[in-house]
Amino acid sequence: MYIHVPPEEIESRSLAIIDAEVAEPRPFAGEEWAVARRMVHTTADFDLLTQIRFHPDAIKAGKEALLAGADIVTDTQMALAGIPLRRLEPMGCRVRCLMSDPHVAKRAKSEGVTRAWAAVDEVMAHGGADIFVIGNAPTALFRLLDWMERGARPPRLIVGMPVGFVNAAEAKELLLAQDVIPYITIVGRKGGSSLAASVINALAKLARTGRRV
Repeated sequence: MYIHVPPEEIESRSLAIIDAEVAEPRPFAGEEWAVARRMVHTTADFDLLTQIRFHPDAIKAGKEALLAGADIVTDTQMALAGIPLRRLEPMGCRVRCLMSDPHVAKRAKSEGVTRAWAAVDEVMAHGGADIFVIGNAPTALFRLLDWMERGARPPRLIVGMPVGFVNAAEAKELLLAQDVIPYITIVGRKGGSSLAASVINALAKLARTGRRV
């Protein structure tokens, strides 16, 4: 049966339900719980709470990067659309996706690689970015980590959540195997653009307000 809830209360009620259904002690606390809860809110998937992994410096690094006006690169237009500029523009941040860039398309075709791989090359060839948001393409994460191994300027945070059955879990295992670059990721096959975007939205609200989201 439909129960009317005022639009402005839907989100707060949803978050309260998540709080109520996850017994204490919760798997995450403080600002990590704020981000993890937002991820559950985005997917309605409580199993994520056993799969989310935070680098110890991830929250701090993400907030500091955003407050400093981060250059954020996403691997899909969907992730780009899922990060409202109203949350980032007050901090001087910009968000971009190069998947439709003609130089990326030309590079991908000539080199026989995915556009996601070529997009990372294009970004890194022009100085890199502060935050990478990867929710779809394992090849983007593999290529980014390859650049890091070769000594490129590291991002301040990697939100690495490629989804799928081919190379997704393996790419995230490679991310977890290093501890130099702060990350927020999910083990296994799950992920997605909306999920990766939700992490940035949560961090942006934490950075601006210092409150849980």
